[in-house]
Amino acid sequence: MAEPPFESPVSTPGPTGAALTLIDESASPKLVVRRFPDGPDGPDVAFGRAAPVGGALVVGIRPDEWWVLGDGNVDMDPALTMVDLTHGRAQFRLTGPAATTALETVCSLDWSDPMMPNGAATSASVAKVTCDVVRDDRDGVASYLLLVDRSFAQYLFDALRDAAGQPSLR
Repeated sequence: MAEPPFESPVSTPGPTGAALTLIDESASPKLVVRRFPDGPDGPDVAFGRAAPVGGALVVGIRPDEWWVLGDGNVDMDPALTMVDLTHGRAQFRLTGPAATTALETVCSLDWSDPMMPNGAATSASVAKVTCDVVRDDRDGVASYLLLVDRSFAQYLFDALRDAAGQPSLR
């Protein structure tokens, strides 16, 4: 059975500019991997961290649970539980010098470099929506991946776009 074509969960573009860019990356492959007690080892990426592995970004989102993001080839034991959630989860990238300020507008976590350095991963309520958030800098510029259930995608995207529209972020 052929996989259906991917449809973006958002219908409006995000802001782009020198201070901030919001991009819908929902079409990027997203695989969740789980290890059961006494099961084989999962990817060698610690809980709360993200690292490039085999061309993909592997994120330790919970103890014994990882995201594998992107088209890379990550060698894993086939006895691990792996589920493709590409069509069920949205993924946004918020990049730029104002990205941290935009996140602070819609989330109460401390997004400073000491608390959320490049390669850090966490779960948080962002605009009252549960998200997995990964700091994944691009060319030395702060960049965050936000993963959310597809049903909340448009709302979260709009909330991030609104946060980016704050006068101090233009």
